[in-house]
Amino acid sequence: MTAPAPAPPPQHVAIIMDGNGRWAKQRGRPRTFGHAEGVEALRRTVEAAGELGVRYLTVFGFSTENWRRPAEEVSALFDLLRLYVARDLDRLVEDGVRVRVIGSRVGLQSDIAAIIADAETRTAANSTLHLTIAFNYGGQDEIARAARRLAEDTAAGKLDPASIDAACFAAYLDTADLPAPDLLIRTSGEQRLSNFMLWQAAYAELVFVDVLWPDFGKQALAQAIEEYRGRERRFGGHGA
Repeated sequence: MTAPAPAPPPQHVAIIMDGNGRWAKQRGRPRTFGHAEGVEALRRTVEAAGELGVRYLTVFGFSTENWRRPAEEVSALFDLLRLYVARDLDRLVEDGVRVRVIGSRVGLQSDIAAIIADAETRTAANSTLHLTIAFNYGGQDEIARAARRLAEDTAAGKLDPASIDAACFAAYLDTADLPAPDLLIRTSGEQRLSNFMLWQAAYAELVFVDVLWPDFGKQALAQAIEEYRGRERRFGGHGA
């Protein structure tokens, strides 16, 4: 009997980058140090994703709930976005990586908004790897904003209420032109979605790894992909 062919790698991988603070605490360093090392892990992971056949990579960088953290830590997280783009944007452009940032732009500092706009504009024609950074993002907030825009279009007569279905609603989300994630990874051993891609992850395969985010890289990503490839995706139907 012929063995079944291995499943292809996931087209779209989403990652909740968790564990920076614990990584720093284990080393007697401030949380901001862990976040800085987390940027290095992101750099490694973006490179590894392309090498492993992933076409879409979405990472959770800053949530709408992160505003509750101490002001010093919030400021450090914003500084890291500035640093990542300043150091890596030229390379991302050359490597064919398209950068998009999803989430609310409300409340962002003007220079952060300008950095985001510049990164998106300079990489708009790229298609080798689609890197999406969820920044000032929350799944519930995204759904509420989508519902608001849909309601406005309906009230303005642009949309027939009878035509609203799941596909119609998805077109109002921040990820309207992205495929749904096939694989969602959370690092650090925690096992929850934490308000990340609540709509899009409906049929994603979830993989929780014990690696803290600053230690994440190609090997950990490859192992998560191998676990994904060993699963049977049913999308609500029967298995083989």
